[in-house]
Order: sequence, then structure tokens, then C-alpha cells
Amino acid sequence: MKLLGVVGARPQFVKAAVVSRAIAAWNRVQGDVLREVLVHTGQHHDPNMSEVFFRELELTAPHHHLGVAGGNHGEMTGRMLERLEPVLAAEAPDWVIVYGDTNSTLAGALAAAKLRLRVAHVEAGLRSFDRGMPEEINRVVADHLSELLLAPTPAAVANLAREGISGERVLEVGDVMNDAMRFHGGKATPSEAVKRLLDRTGSDFWLATVHRAENTDDPTRLGAILDALGDLAEQRPVVLPLHPRTRGRLPGWRPRRGMHVIEPCGYLDMIVLLRSCRGVLTDSGGLQKEAYLLGRSCLVFRDETEWVELVEGGHVRLVGAERRRIVAAAAMLPGPAPDGPRELYGDGRAGERIVAALAERPARDAPSAKDALSTRWRP
Repeated sequence: MKLLGVVGARPQFVKAAVVSRAIAAWNRVQGDVLREVLVHTGQHHDPNMSEVFFRELELTAPHHHLGVAGGNHGEMTGRMLERLEPVLAAEAPDWVIVYGDTNSTLAGALAAAKLRLRVAHVEAGLRSFDRGMPEEINRVVADHLSELLLAPTPAAVANLAREGISGERVLEVGDVMNDAMRFHGGKATPSEAVKRLLDRTGSDFWLATVHRAENTDDPTRLGAILDALGDLAEQRPVVLPLHPRTRGRLPGWRPRRGMHVIEPCGYLDMIVLLRSCRGVLTDSGGLQKEAYLLGRSCLVFRDETEWVELVEGGHVRLVGAERRRIVAAAAMLPGPAPDGPRELYGDGRAGERIVAALAERPARDAPSAKDALSTRWRP
């Protein structure tokens, strides 16, 4: 059986590495019955956002690299579709696996569905209920195109049921990011650059990130967030790994004293920073979960989140992009929580369940992808 994964953005590399490791484990027991093919769309192309993850997580180099980066949403997704279609047709996999909610997710699901290939969506069922977010559109469309929906939480399963998606198509498997954290969290060691940074900051610092389009593409929101981080840096250091998207919106910007602006971190360095910090200030979905898994309080520069259980449990607080609100909320954040079980996202065996679900579903009789590609629409 051939499993083809489509990735393109930083969090997808972490998720795909979990599934890849589970595929290898399955093959060791069952004999080499699964073949994995990885397609990198190129959405994240900066070495600190892509290459470092393949190296650190021992993820197999992509079999196909489409080189699609930059442009607006429509342009990027269209170019991905154009380049994905012949690759999928030639590979003709039994399953196309898409991850999360990026443009690469949408393009992978749509290209596969049009070629009559089965789509499995890892991290299915998440909803922020804000259709103004590009990520929300991507995840909704991917779910409705998928034949197998691999949901991380009961809330995700319930979201799918409300949209009429239920039954054998839906499996609650847990969260692959929890798998990754359990595998790497205890043994991650800092790079020399992060060691030098921690020598300067100590362990009483805020770890901050900002990269969502709703913030970076709105000068007022971005300015308020950065002003708030500058205010907080007067009291304790703020470490800000700066996303390329954000850096591109800040010509001439100078960080205030106490702000340590660094290049984007690899996964292992980010774990070290999370373990070392007082708390997290972010608009990232993945970092919200990682903060929870490592017992760090978190403020979110958004008005909603797809990880509703974190808000309901008091693990994160939504603060939008209002300067005074962010500063006031940070002053009330508790310090790191004691070590202990973090059970919202499963038991660390999501990758294992995903691979079993794929491997145990027999191939169906359907037109080949090459046949589908050669079909021309006629009025």
C-alpha cells in the first residue's frame, strides 16, 4: 500500500515525522507492506522553517519538491494544484494524507479528490467558527473532501457530526503533536545559539511569536502587539523568534530594550525555549498546545481559537491585539505549572492509530488517477 503525504509548512513537518515513524514501526512488525512518499509543496522555504525540521526530526527527504512559495492565497493554492496533479497521477497512491489547515492542506485535498484518490485528513474537525480566517476555510474544505477524518479531540468529532460527517469515516485518534512532544520533549538539547541566548535571559522571560495573517497584514494590530511586547520587555526579557512573514512587514522597525529578536527556531530549540520560559505570548495554534503540554501559561493574540478545550480549561486566554489588554493579562499569568500528566490530547499513540486505520482499510475499486487526469469535462 502506498501512502503519499503532502506537507509544506513548519507544523506539518512535525506531524508528518510522527506518522513516518509510525509507518516504519508498522513495517518492522508486518513486513514492508507500506510505502511512504512525501511531497513538499515549498510553502515554507526558509531553511529555518523547513530544512532544519527534516534534519532534526530525521524526516525522509521529500520525494517531490514543488517549489511553490510566495504569492497571495489564490495564486499559491493554484500553483500548488497545477504542480500536485501530475505528481499524484503518476504516483497513484492508495491514500493521500494531508495535515492541518494550510494552503498545502487545501491543495493536497482538492487535487487528490479531483483525481478520485482517497484523502485522509490528520487534525480533522477543528473549528474556530471564523470564516474570515484562511485556515478555517482550508480545514472545512479538506474535511468535506476527505474519506477518513482523523480527529484529535472529542470536540473535533462533535464539530464534524454537526456538519453531517460521522460514522466509520471519523476516528478520534489523539493529537500527533502530543506524540511528538512525548518523543522529543525530554531529550531536546539547545543549539549553541540558544545556549548563549539563555545565558543572557535566564529562565524568567516571555516567549513570543506572531505570524498569523490577521495580525501581520493589519498594521494596527501588529503595531499594538509589538508595543505590548515592548512594554512587557521593560519588566522581564521577551524572546521573539521572528517569522519571515512578520519580518517582511517591519521595514525599519527597531525592537525595544529587553526584546531579543532571533531567527525562527527549529523544533528542538523551540522545545528548549518553552521549557525555560515563564509563559507564552502567541497567535500560533501549535504553540498553544505545546505550551499546555509543557505546563506553560499562554496568552493568544487572537479573538478565537480552534483549540477550544484550552480556553475552557483555563490553559490559554484570548487577548486579541489590544496593547493594554495584553500587558494587563500578562501581569496576571501564573508561572510554570508543576510537572504532571497532560491528558487533553491523548496518550501519545496518535501516529500508531493513524497508520493502523490506513493500513487496515482495503483498497477500493475506482478509476485510476491517470484515467481521471485524462478525463475531460464535456458540457
